[in-house]
Amino acid sequence: MKQTALITGLIAALALTGPGHAADCYADYKAKQDNPLRLHYGVAQISQCSKSAAKAELSARLASRGWTLLNIVSVFDESGLAERKQSAGPNYLRF
Repeated sequence: MKQTALITGLIAALALTGPGHAADCYADYKAKQDNPLRLHYGVAQISQCSKSAAKAELSARLASRGWTLLNIVSVFDESGLAERKQSAGPNYLRF
């Protein structure tokens, strides 16, 4: 019984810490569409603060809307959002 309560408590604690951590992670990226060729720079919220995780997550998101991820420029926290907002334009937190 104690083990069940402990496991349930740990699962609840992990569930509560996950979204709070995700809110602080962002990536800026470059993407393209073909026929006709279109390029864009964007900023997106991601769930894990690493380039490899951002690449996997954003590749899928962008592909579902017809875009191909070219590269992850950087991964950063909330302090980097304001300086990138103007450059990202309509692709600021779009994907």
